[in-house]
Amino acid sequence: MNITDLFARGGIAMWPLLVLSVIALGTIIERIWFWSRIITREREIAGRVLEAARREWTAATEIAQRAHRLPMGRFLYSALKLKDQDPEVFRLALETAANEELAAMRRGDKVLELVIAVSPMLGLLGTVLGLMNSLGSLNLNDLAIGSATSGAAEGIGQSLITTATGLIIAIVSLMFYRLFQGLVFGQAKVFRQSGSELELLYRQAWSLSGGKPSELGASVN
Repeated sequence: MNITDLFARGGIAMWPLLVLSVIALGTIIERIWFWSRIITREREIAGRVLEAARREWTAATEIAQRAHRLPMGRFLYSALKLKDQDPEVFRLALETAANEELAAMRRGDKVLELVIAVSPMLGLLGTVLGLMNSLGSLNLNDLAIGSATSGAAEGIGQSLITTATGLIIAIVSLMFYRLFQGLVFGQAKVFRQSGSELELLYRQAWSLSGGKPSELGASVN
């Protein structure tokens, strides 16, 4: 029995399940592409910016600006572009940028949550509808006939196809949902660590330069 036969036997509930599976697959592919572009470069960018900030803030700002296509670059540049601002303003800029970038990283989570919640319910609905059709077609006078009972058993078996399909879609979506949640959590740690180090360097440069970190050639040695 191929996929086309299973789909046909599953009944009308297979159509919304197909739509949900396509939506989930599209979201998963988009998120995999997103994470594959940034996951290996975020720490590199953070390290380069922090290393440059120890020598010259202008150089650190330029490095972060060139990495504007990456979340880490935009995160660090949001504070570095504020020339000689109060350290509290510097910290608030980092926090605001971190919240914005992490929110963007969670894009697609609501879609996967919807698929995880709805697909098992649709599968169960398809099974109930299939059972109603199978049992409704039975004639009480034919229950003793083997062909009638075997036909009912086959109909019940077919009606369970939608439940299995809904569960498969939900399980696969849940696996990737947890994976993406873990990646966001890891990025939050990197943002927090990099932001704290950059803020510390800025406060030290602010103190050494009398409130003019951009004029300090070697901010912190």
